[in-house]
Amino acid sequence: MTEKLPSDLDYSTAAEQSSEEDEAQEGNTLEADLHAVDAVEHSAMHIVDENAEPDFEGLLDELEAAADPEADAVVDDALDIDSAEEADAAAEATNDESTDAAAETEAADVDPYDEFKLELRMKAGKWYVVHSYAGFEKRVKQNIENRKISMNMEESIYEVQVPMEDVVEIKNGQRKLVTRVRIPSYVLVRMDLNEDSWSVVRHTPGVTGFVGNAHNPTPLRFDEAFQMLKSTVQIAEAPAKAGGSKGGGLAARVIPAEIDFEVGETITIKEGSFAGLPGTINEIKPESGKLIVLVSLFERETPVELSFDQVTKL
Repeated sequence: MTEKLPSDLDYSTAAEQSSEEDEAQEGNTLEADLHAVDAVEHSAMHIVDENAEPDFEGLLDELEAAADPEADAVVDDALDIDSAEEADAAAEATNDESTDAAAETEAADVDPYDEFKLELRMKAGKWYVVHSYAGFEKRVKQNIENRKISMNMEESIYEVQVPMEDVVEIKNGQRKLVTRVRIPSYVLVRMDLNEDSWSVVRHTPGVTGFVGNAHNPTPLRFDEAFQMLKSTVQIAEAPAKAGGSKGGGLAARVIPAEIDFEVGETITIKEGSFAGLPGTINEIKPESGKLIVLVSLFERETPVELSFDQVTKL
């Protein structure tokens, strides 16, 4: 019989010994579980069927089974589509509308003066401005053109312009379309400046001088020349955006109105309930052709809206 030496004796309490045994057993259990999980994952990662092929027929069958004919019919009814041909036609119409919208956007971005600007840049010579007597602009233009021919200066003096514009003048309530000189007392000449060309233009009857230095005039910059000359060119008018058919008509060209009335001016009302009474113009509405006139009634000024043709100047 073997005797236990003092060093072999376990002096721990019974509870401590039981706890150590449980921890040992639990540790073994956890380790076994981890090994089991690793084995399963390893098996799953390495199970590959190299001979397996994608089941496309099965996928097509699943897609066909997932289709909902009733839902498709509801959509077709909402779009008023009864057949495949109508569906194709509807899709084509949608594409046409998108194309038309893109074309309209592109047309809106096009500058109608692009062609004129290019032509203006390509022309020989530079534009100079000469003074003339007021009301003699057209005569001065004709005189310069005659002198350049008679003095053989066609190779230096190329073009003479008097820009014109159309305006609606309103006098005594009457509208009248008139064409007038856009820049009174000025004539534009395109030429190569040299001593001879300068002399021909400067000594033309009706010319009082060049704009800028008298003997070394300054030519117009491109933007200045364009702004002064753009009224001389006829451009294609943009299609009307609203109220027009798909073909589209041409939008009416807006002509500025020259109004012969001033705020604070006294006028006489010639038509309507206040005919014969004087009034004072308080506001002018060119876009609608209306005036707000203050009329004295019972010692009080009352605003009255009248059209241009309902009043006359004193």
